[in-house]
Amino acid sequence: MQPPLPLAGLKILVVDDDDDSRFYITVVLEADGAIATAVASAAAALKVIPQLQPDVLICDIAMPNEDGYTLIRKIRALKPDIFPAIALTAYADTEDRNRALAAGFQDHVGKPVDPGELVEIVANVVASFKAQ
Repeated sequence: MQPPLPLAGLKILVVDDDDDSRFYITVVLEADGAIATAVASAAAALKVIPQLQPDVLICDIAMPNEDGYTLIRKIRALKPDIFPAIALTAYADTEDRNRALAAGFQDHVGKPVDPGELVEIVANVVASFKAQ
């Protein structure tokens, strides 16, 4: 008997303006049981959140028009504890991590990320958020 997939049934919203990144992240998450929805902008994310009601958000920081910091601030202003969020970004130094956490993300992960590490991070963030 196979153990359950770590992300089984989790609805995950992926926000990244890069097509390849969205595809890669979505494939990794779905391979571990998640139901992944990917959008290319902060504006698109804000449109789908009410219908999707994701369990977790994975968001790039550097996007045109509105960056990930702006998106998470808008989400937290509407409902602070609606779901956990992970910043997945090429901006990966300590200052960037601190800025992401201060903006409202629960974790900050540098790109590129190992598939197993990404799954573990998502599972841990969701578990910690539910335990609050």
